Amino acid sequence: MVKRFLMRSFMVIFIFLLVWIIIAPSCMTMRTSDTEMKKKFQQQGVELTTATQQVNGHNIHYAVTGNDTMPTIIFIHGTPGSWDAFANYLKDSSLLQHYRLISVDRPGFGYSDFGKPYHLQQQSEIMSPVLQTFSNNKSIFLVGHSLGGPMVIKLSADNPSLFSALVIISGSIDPAEEKPEKWRPWLFKTPLNLLVPGALRQSNEEIWYFKKDLVALENDFKKIHCPVIFIHGQKDTWVPPGNVTYGKKLLVNAAEISELFFADGNHFIPWTKFDAIKKTLLKLIEVDKAVNR
Repeated sequence: MVKRFLMRSFMVIFIFLLVWIIIAPSCMTMRTSDTEMKKKFQQQGVELTTATQQVNGHNIHYAVTGNDTMPTIIFIHGTPGSWDAFANYLKDSSLLQHYRLISVDRPGFGYSDFGKPYHLQQQSEIMSPVLQTFSNNKSIFLVGHSLGGPMVIKLSADNPSLFSALVIISGSIDPAEEKPEKWRPWLFKTPLNLLVPGALRQSNEEIWYFKKDLVALENDFKKIHCPVIFIHGQKDTWVPPGNVTYGKKLLVNAAEISELFFADGNHFIPWTKFDAIKKTLLKLIEVDKAVNR
């Protein structure tokens, strides 16, 4: 009787694991189809355009709203995620009066070769040619959240004349603030990775890469000459506020450095503090004009 019970339990667990391994890749992809997003935007009276460009065999997918003759804000998401992390910004009427708004799927996420993790340097090499095509002889501002923070530092360092200002929201840029998390390789280097759902697979491996990539990134801060704005939550336990102190110390050549702290803010301030962050973005043109008088 006991033996039969154990056999049945084993079979149930085995079948569950087998089914999960099959469906796991399609779960928690952190992305929404272009068709569905266009319908959502249309319902709010905003025309959404999506496109994919190829760079040396890599696909970079992005979404665009607004007039292409206006200054541009480019959004870079964290991990895991996709361009639609900034969907509310791309359809905001106030922002659309002043900017063309673009949000990019970083390599490995969304519809930019989903599933493959890349180092920081590789991501910049893939994305830079695409971002250069957005140049329209107007100011271009770069906004990054979380791991999108070090990404905008790298992109700006690799494209020194392209961006007029950087906005780093909850940016994870200080390697000393990163927890060791030595358990991560046990997932992506073993069969356990088969159990990790969707975008969490490449996110787990990417975070492990970034711990070393952030050390190398230190040399890029001095290449930043445009204004930099830090936005951070004082209660962010995932990416502590000490990252701002670190960034300010290294940005020795930045034209201007400013900061906005939310006393009650955590890591999710792009969504919980939307109105306040939007006000900061609306002032980017003024920041650019002040520096270039």
